[in-house]
Amino acid sequence: MRLIGLAVILTLDLLATPLAAEAQEAGKVWQIGFLSPYSTDQDKSRRAAFQQGLRDLGYVEGKNLVIEQRHADGRFERLPALAAELVRLPLDVLVAHGDGGVHAKQATSTIPIVVVANPDPVGLGIAASLARPGGNVTGLSDLHGDLAAKRLALLKEAIPAASRIAVLWRSGASSHPPQLRDIQAAASALRVTVFPLEIQGPHDFGRVFTTLRRERLDALDILGGAAGVHRRQFAELAIQNRVPTISTTREFAEDGLLMSYGSNFPDLYRRAATYVDRILRGTRPGDLPIEQPTTFELVINLKTAKALGLTIPQTLLRRADQVIQ
Repeated sequence: MRLIGLAVILTLDLLATPLAAEAQEAGKVWQIGFLSPYSTDQDKSRRAAFQQGLRDLGYVEGKNLVIEQRHADGRFERLPALAAELVRLPLDVLVAHGDGGVHAKQATSTIPIVVVANPDPVGLGIAASLARPGGNVTGLSDLHGDLAAKRLALLKEAIPAASRIAVLWRSGASSHPPQLRDIQAAASALRVTVFPLEIQGPHDFGRVFTTLRRERLDALDILGGAAGVHRRQFAELAIQNRVPTISTTREFAEDGLLMSYGSNFPDLYRRAATYVDRILRGTRPGDLPIEQPTTFELVINLKTAKALGLTIPQTLLRRADQVIQ
């Protein structure tokens, strides 16, 4: 893991892990909602980490816990309806991934919400501040926005000759426009020109690669969620079209993109279990500070680099947390 000097806002109250016995009410079965923009399969490792974190705190599905899951399967436009469906249930806590936190907040002001990997809870209007969110929201930020410019710099470092870089963003993803602005602001210092490419779904993949070829773009920066649940398909198309790519989490590089840089999502979900526990024991969500990650993973897929005919600089390879051979 590489450490980055970003502050983690925590309190002693949050760090004090309670005894499992203190977390329970005799005979109580807690009901947790789980809202995700992605598919059940894509969320498998994250959900497993969340469930393990809950088990470590004494919450066991089928015994004293029920988890109601709703997945948008990459269709962001489904999130409002899925959030509304969940809040009609007698939930004790609603856990929402990324942009799902925005729609969860719009759907309820009373059910406690734990956001996970939300790129900018304050900027998106669901928290008053990180230290004291207020209202019914707390959780863990992902800092996608702060890392957007860093990913552009890493792509430029991997391909020094790249001067025209496309950025794939998703209509309907509330966090993408501010990230795109951050990338555009960083572009001049890196001596690159940014070309935003808007996408709505996999039916746009062909158009994207046609544009990349026509405009002779050198590389592609994919904002989190832009490729939806079709990471592997998109990675195969990128290799076929000889397009170097970077995105947000290690799953992208594992599925064939050239690089990824971002938070460890399973780790965020293990931490989310602690927030759920504190709320179930009576702490108001608005009093729990929103945590920011301090460790980020750089993953480089050398198999993809070889398929693209690229040589990744050794200085970059030495900094990688994982190199896929």
